[in-house]
Amino acid sequence: MTDQAGARACVEELFLEHHAEIYSYLCRMLRDDELAADLTQETFVKAFRAYDTLLDPARARPWLYQIAGRTALDELRRRRIVRFVPWTGESRGTDSSAEEVALRGRLTGEMERALAALPERQRMALLLAEVHDLTGLELAEALGVSHVAARAVLTRAREALRQALTVERARTAVAEAERTLRGAPAVSRPSTLSWRRPGNHREERDDREDRG
Repeated sequence: MTDQAGARACVEELFLEHHAEIYSYLCRMLRDDELAADLTQETFVKAFRAYDTLLDPARARPWLYQIAGRTALDELRRRRIVRFVPWTGESRGTDSSAEEVALRGRLTGEMERALAALPERQRMALLLAEVHDLTGLELAEALGVSHVAARAVLTRAREALRQALTVERARTAVAEAERTLRGAPAVSRPSTLSWRRPGNHREERDDREDRG
């Protein structure tokens, strides 16, 4: 088997294992299913061309997210759009179809608007860490920065999201007051900001990586 044939076989295996979660990630970044599907294909084409840059096959997942993220950012900047698809509640897509992963579940409107108010880099960090469950080291690889820099980006992103969400909740409160005056029912919303799902121990892993 030639080197090129070997790379093709490896990328095909990566595609089977990770294409659903990469597609889901791109759906959230672009909010365009067809475009996300196209860029998912483009991501794996780029992965094949750049396969020699994957130094450790065990780190293929963050490597793919880095390629997908750069591809999405290039498209976002080209189109000058910044959109998000609601969180599906799934961190990995290997057990569901891409369509199921992309469509299952919803974020509140407040959270979507708050996310949309953040800079691209911060939104990307939040999606990778909080939705796709990348650890600190994986996040750094996906963002193409050091572990310390990735933690700093994520810390700033979380604080920016809290501030943006406060603004959105104030707007929602005003809207609910207006609805009440008109006799319409108020819209229910979560009282706290939380991305956590049961059994999510990513932060504990991050802490262990910091101590290591």
